[in-house]
Amino acid sequence: MKSLSPSSSLETVAVRLRGKIQGVGYRQAAVREGHLIGVRGWVQALPEGDILAMVQGTPDQVDKMLEWMRHGPPGARVTAFESEIEYTGRRFDRFEQL
Repeated sequence: MKSLSPSSSLETVAVRLRGKIQGVGYRQAAVREGHLIGVRGWVQALPEGDILAMVQGTPDQVDKMLEWMRHGPPGARVTAFESEIEYTGRRFDRFEQL
């Protein structure tokens, strides 16, 4: 896993996904991919079927994770993808499923 140095420029992005993304292992795959890329934050399912995520890392790490999230694992079909930069002082320890 790639780690962030204390002096790294961090970017935090909130993400909301819609589509065929529940029941296909999307969240578990996102955690695995997040660990490989080295991002921090979380991913969770909402009762109405959407998935929310908070992705934090260097700009390059965040871009790679967002690109993966636009498609997800095999079997997923993302039909709507929204992302917005979050301005926060919070630093996440790892990328996890909530």
